[in-house]
Amino acid sequence: MNISIRQRHIIDILRRDGFASIDALADQFEVTPQTVRRDVNILSDANLVRRRHGGAEYAGEPGMNLSYDNRQVTNIAAKHAISLHVAGKIPDGASILIGIGSTLELLALNLADHRNLTVITNNLNVAMALGTNTSNRIVIPGGTVRLPDRDLITPDAEEMFHNYKADFGIFGVGGIETDGTLTDFDHREVALRQAIIGNCRNSILVADQSKFGRPAPAKGGHLTDPDMIVIDQKPGDDFNALFQRQDILDRLQIAKGETPK
Repeated sequence: MNISIRQRHIIDILRRDGFASIDALADQFEVTPQTVRRDVNILSDANLVRRRHGGAEYAGEPGMNLSYDNRQVTNIAAKHAISLHVAGKIPDGASILIGIGSTLELLALNLADHRNLTVITNNLNVAMALGTNTSNRIVIPGGTVRLPDRDLITPDAEEMFHNYKADFGIFGVGGIETDGTLTDFDHREVALRQAIIGNCRNSILVADQSKFGRPAPAKGGHLTDPDMIVIDQKPGDDFNALFQRQDILDRLQIAKGETPK
């Protein structure tokens, strides 16, 4: 197929950053959002990028997640806002089960000033961030570290979560379907997420806008499972019906206007 120069630049941006909004791409190339959408549709039909709610992401390998380095910079402002919002819900002295993902690493950094936390996590980025505060107690599982993510998605990690009853359980997902189904890129990630939900008094799902409509092959759970859902903005279009449900709205909190530390 023939790809225009602008479309090649779009691919390069998405390969570098993981995700970009339609509006940001339109501003960068000084064209209309409609023009960028046409470009994205062409590239998506060629399996070079994936259409996402409000933007597009680099396709990479089918059924595979973006690299952790890419995820760390994807929607970074939204992830900062979400992590700050959740950090404000956690009191000193709390016990917390914390799952994997870049938003959870940011949460740990925003919990740095909290004291006397008991943190049970399979996310080594979280453990290292919170381990700088010597008043905290950090519990991690044994096993082989998954690189470059620096986490453990092992039976030992699942057993660890089942051995605690924590005040809070905080987790992310790979994607959210239009019917509210939660998905991930590995069935072990699903099992660990469900272990967190089942072993805490207050469960919190964190999800920035890039997760809505994002395809991931391993399914398990529903958007109504957590006690609280923290997002940066409501998704539109195909998700309108889901976000009109009262059982979703009762759980929903939107993190806005928060300034990263």
